[in-house]
Amino acid sequence: MIFRRRRSSHDTPLAEPVTTLRGLWVDRLGRLSIRSLQIMLVLALASLVVLSLVALRVVVIPLLLAIIIASAFSPVVMWMRRRGLPAMAAAWITLLGSLLVLGGIITAIVFAVRRQWSDLWQQAQSGFDQLLDWVQSLPFDVDEFDVESLRDDLIAFVTSAEFGSGALSGAVAVGEFVAGVLIFVVVLFFLLKDGDHIWQFMLRPFRGVRRARGERIGTTAVTTLGGYIRGTSIVALVDAVAIGLALVILQVPLALPLAVIVFIAAFIPLVGATVAGTLAALVALVANGPLIALIVVIVVIAVNQLEGDLLQPVVMAKTMKLHPLAVLLALSAGTILGGVIGAILSVPIAATAWAIVKTWDDPANAPPARS
Repeated sequence: MIFRRRRSSHDTPLAEPVTTLRGLWVDRLGRLSIRSLQIMLVLALASLVVLSLVALRVVVIPLLLAIIIASAFSPVVMWMRRRGLPAMAAAWITLLGSLLVLGGIITAIVFAVRRQWSDLWQQAQSGFDQLLDWVQSLPFDVDEFDVESLRDDLIAFVTSAEFGSGALSGAVAVGEFVAGVLIFVVVLFFLLKDGDHIWQFMLRPFRGVRRARGERIGTTAVTTLGGYIRGTSIVALVDAVAIGLALVILQVPLALPLAVIVFIAAFIPLVGATVAGTLAALVALVANGPLIALIVVIVVIAVNQLEGDLLQPVVMAKTMKLHPLAVLLALSAGTILGGVIGAILSVPIAATAWAIVKTWDDPANAPPARS
């Protein structure tokens, strides 16, 4: 603030403040304005990055999946390399072994569905007819279900332009899915083969403290992502085996596909197990009646309680240290941005980001580097 002297009528010197441009920015309101502008710029940049990632989801989602899966398989690859196996051979063995296991599971699911689908469809039709009879027996008037009208509406929809545009959108989605699978397999192979060398190449411009921080970040990311996937896989396998055995004992159809759905849904915290259990109970209700469905619900609740109170704290204690509210927010954001895949990816990414924040300037929190 600059003061300029001014003379009054009595020739008495007075001090009058003169505001300068610099003075406007260094006072309290100016500092608050600068900070607000900085926050707005950061939010705008973050929004631009998120929108760009969503627009490039065909590449981004396979890349993130490949990074997570490669982190989970990194101990296996490094163990084979320490035994003298070349990096190329270790990567091929890991990749082909994983594809063979996945292909075997898919084949078993397809055969199980084909073998049991006709019986389940007949049971579903019988259950639907029973539901209609029950509706007709209600004390108040309900219009008779018009099958012919429903058929006419279905034919009109199939022959409409909306159905054609929907089919075209479905074809585009299939093409994007195939492209994403190919990108995922190629990126996963190179990460399994040269993941450590790729990260070292990215750290070449850095020296000293910055390079040490970069190495810390890489080790933390691989350890956290790999530990999360391996721990969640153990928990999901226990859930799938327990619920699948219960479905087999209760003679619920499609037990194997339902067990696989339970395994996949377990990778979505908080809501995945509930959705899978609801689906299993619905199949049991259609095929076996309300009593078996109630037993399935009890089994699902018991398995979820065992997982939440005993298994998950032991298996995930060192790899998943997020508050349930943070998990819920991450799930919400991931679902909005990427659907089901976003919900699956959101929690391990959030856990890894928090682990990186903790080890950014504190080497003591960093996990030991893998040789």
